Amino acid sequence: MQTLAPGLLVAMPQLTDSNFRRSVILMLEHGESGSMGLIINRGASLTLGDLAKNQSLTIAPERTGQPVFLGGPVENHRGFLLHDNEHVTEKHEVVPGLYLSLTLDTLGPLLKDPGVHLRFCLGYAGWGPNQLESEVASGSWLYAEASARPVLEGDPGLLWDHTLKSMGVDPAMLLKGKGLN
Repeated sequence: MQTLAPGLLVAMPQLTDSNFRRSVILMLEHGESGSMGLIINRGASLTLGDLAKNQSLTIAPERTGQPVFLGGPVENHRGFLLHDNEHVTEKHEVVPGLYLSLTLDTLGPLLKDPGVHLRFCLGYAGWGPNQLESEVASGSWLYAEASARPVLEGDPGLLWDHTLKSMGVDPAMLLKGKGLN
């Protein structure tokens, strides 16, 4: 089985589930027991300032208006922090220079540091055994290599288009129903 993690999944227009329309998903796990990833281009109505206030955390003023992201429809109360700070203790390297942290002990210091690139996601996208392979085979998703910079620094509103273009795919051709055949 080809592993899709770490990597990016880009939703194709024929994927009609509103949770995933024009989504770019950073895949964290992919195996025989199922798959898991984070939608990295869908902002929530919540900001990092709101999050910090709700958790009684101090935040750098530059961060207060930055969005929280909807990581997916599963466990949308659970937080996932993607960042580029290699010095924090609690982290898992997803790809070189891109780390995943899961604790408030890590979130607090990173919110105070305006020099760290981060995306905070609520919830995740999950698939049961063989479900994702079936969706990829049916053309619902395209796979792309993941790297830290586009995940953390790319404009979320342009990430779907930019990821497709980086793969040599013209998004306008897909949207007009002239997909990859």
